Amino acid sequence: MSIKTANLGFPRIGKHRELKFALEAYWSGKSDAQTLLETAGTLRAKHWKLQQEKGVDAIPSNDFSFYDHVLDTAVMVGAIPDGYGWSGGHVGLATYFALARGSQGEAACGCGGTHGEPRAALEMTKWFDTNYHYLVPEFSAGQGFILTGNRPLEAFLEARAIGIYTRPVILGPVTFLKLGKARDGSDPVDLLDRLLPVYRKILVELQEAGADWVQIDEPCLALDLTDKERDSLVRTYTAFAEAVPGLSILVASYYGPLGDNRDTALSLPVAGLHLDGIRGGEELAAIAGDAPAHLLLSLGLIDGRNIWRADLEDVVQRIEPLVAGRAPDLLQIAPSCSLLHLPFDLSDETALDLELRASLAFASEKLDELAVLREALSGNRPAVEAKIAASSRIARTRRTSRKVHDPLVEGRLLAVSRDMMQRARPYSARRTVQQHHLHLPVLPTTTIGSFPQTMEVRRARSAHLKGELSYIDYKAFLERETESAIRWQEDVGIDVLVHGEFERNDMVQYFAEQMDGYAFTKNGWVQSYGSRCVRPPIIYGDVSRPRPMTVDWAVFAQSKTSRPMKGMLTGPVTMLQWSFVRDDIPRDVVCRQIALAIRDEVQDLEKVGIAIIQIDEPALREGLPLRRRDWQAYLGWATESFRLSASGVADRTQIHTHMCYSEFNDIMDAIITMDADAISIETSRSKMELLDVFADKRYPNEIGPGVYDIHSPRVPTVEEIVELIEAASARLDPSQLWINPDCGLKTRRWEEVKPALANMVQAARQLRQRLAESDGWRVIA
Repeated sequence: MSIKTANLGFPRIGKHRELKFALEAYWSGKSDAQTLLETAGTLRAKHWKLQQEKGVDAIPSNDFSFYDHVLDTAVMVGAIPDGYGWSGGHVGLATYFALARGSQGEAACGCGGTHGEPRAALEMTKWFDTNYHYLVPEFSAGQGFILTGNRPLEAFLEARAIGIYTRPVILGPVTFLKLGKARDGSDPVDLLDRLLPVYRKILVELQEAGADWVQIDEPCLALDLTDKERDSLVRTYTAFAEAVPGLSILVASYYGPLGDNRDTALSLPVAGLHLDGIRGGEELAAIAGDAPAHLLLSLGLIDGRNIWRADLEDVVQRIEPLVAGRAPDLLQIAPSCSLLHLPFDLSDETALDLELRASLAFASEKLDELAVLREALSGNRPAVEAKIAASSRIARTRRTSRKVHDPLVEGRLLAVSRDMMQRARPYSARRTVQQHHLHLPVLPTTTIGSFPQTMEVRRARSAHLKGELSYIDYKAFLERETESAIRWQEDVGIDVLVHGEFERNDMVQYFAEQMDGYAFTKNGWVQSYGSRCVRPPIIYGDVSRPRPMTVDWAVFAQSKTSRPMKGMLTGPVTMLQWSFVRDDIPRDVVCRQIALAIRDEVQDLEKVGIAIIQIDEPALREGLPLRRRDWQAYLGWATESFRLSASGVADRTQIHTHMCYSEFNDIMDAIITMDADAISIETSRSKMELLDVFADKRYPNEIGPGVYDIHSPRVPTVEEIVELIEAASARLDPSQLWINPDCGLKTRRWEEVKPALANMVQAARQLRQRLAESDGWRVIA
């Protein structure tokens, strides 16, 4: 009997980002709901058929989403806060996208319906330690749940209608509740007994429709769990076993080993258990030995989070002993997690270096690797011997390639000293010097860096890349855009300016393109959330900076204004986290290589007179290991890398950093250790709640809590911003505060940005006036 293969999830956006363009056309009013729904249906059908053609035995359904699968689950079970235009029953697209993107109210909906009063979007944060975002469900003690529509059933029937029998995927109830947030301070997991009847109804209807297996994702099993949460898992799956005794349930855990949750996972009354064999490979053999005799084990043997081709010989040798001890019908092989985190396929990547291209596998190619492993582990190795040998040959080439290893970079890293990782004097001393040098008002206003990348900017970039616009003409265009943005910032009254970053395609790619050791894809897009797609660079070798990357634009921008102009850089941890990282050396070594490259840029910016340099690190929190025992080691090298990049400047040079969508209480000590002169953070959706930990820790440096939610198209009023600043002032001394948006403005439109920033400046002026009247502080307009 042959071992079966399974897939846990497939990229949603389409080979050519069809979903992105369909969503944006719908939001802009250029297409209708029916067109959007038809595009989504076409994509689902294509993806199911592709997996069928690749020979996948267990094909997932309900892994598709218009925005985010956690939001889909919240909508499905009726976990919808008041004020979003829903009064029960079916949830329409208008309500769905209002939850995801916010709304301006009936007069300016922009997503196909009306929602009454303006509402902000749900809070957004990172999905485990990935660069995918999810919308945080909101709960309250005693709330009820209701099935608004059986999405898994609809997807199962849709696939069956085209002749494909799928395994429905559902986000598990315990993980769903654990990832949510109770505004009243209650524990969302206490709502489990209210939620389970809805899940039971979903499962009963699936069984009645003919489903024999259902995949229920509980990645919380990779986290530190309390006894209460472990008990909730047991109670959940005991209830399901009683409700649908004939339905086989596979619980899927991923993103890490089970660790101390192993006994709980193995005790669940389910038919199957998926294990992450990439991040939890060391425990596979032990789990297989302890697993109940009836339990199907799904082994995640292909990396679902990175793009490197597997050394299939190594996989076979590691797994063969495990396979020999278990019946084939009690084993499946699969990716470690959903392939959501990978580009679609390699077919368009003809411009890549041939040696590098041969070592890559995107989502489609990962399924091919599964097929090879199935044959090899099922006793049919001769049929795939050539493919196994090729993968081993490619792995050996990477280990010895001169394109990968640079002795100069490795030697420089060995010469790094502790003194290179700290500023010459503490912040308290630097602050006085910086205040004298910069002459900024109380509550200084600034932005995070980027301004709208308009259609004109994107067209000019495209024309230049195609050779239709000369370098001279393209540069002249960018200079006009930059100067126009500077003039507007001066006119509206922003205190510290940015140049707008019109020359940049992406905050990571722009820098990576100018460093050695990086490579780039043509169509390697990955969904971050909704229509937001990113194209992560590939770190394939030792990283260095051969020449300055931003100095010319910084000099040009500063020459156009007498106000301080920020130099804008992406930090080493974010450059690491938002790339596909080589897997042949430790991640901390790669991060320090990048830090040295950024350090060179920081020092060059200081030499040309840039007084404020922002080194963005929005990915610092997302890199935090899922288990607390591993935090200290990660935060140690992550903060050292930041300080290595930032500490080679004089006292009067002010170093900023930016972070967004972080649970800052997890990393507060590390933030203090980073010793940036100022940090800007996302806080508008949380109503400044994220500042509580800064207040509790008596954060000593300056901070810019975001007062404008840039992930929503709505324009905040002056009054709303004033309220947010007041909330911040109640937690921290106003002398510490900067006033800024949550994040960069690249994805927004000028029609939204200009009034929002004008309101931000006006709100800051009102508060300065109030401070001056109450405390005698001098007002600087």
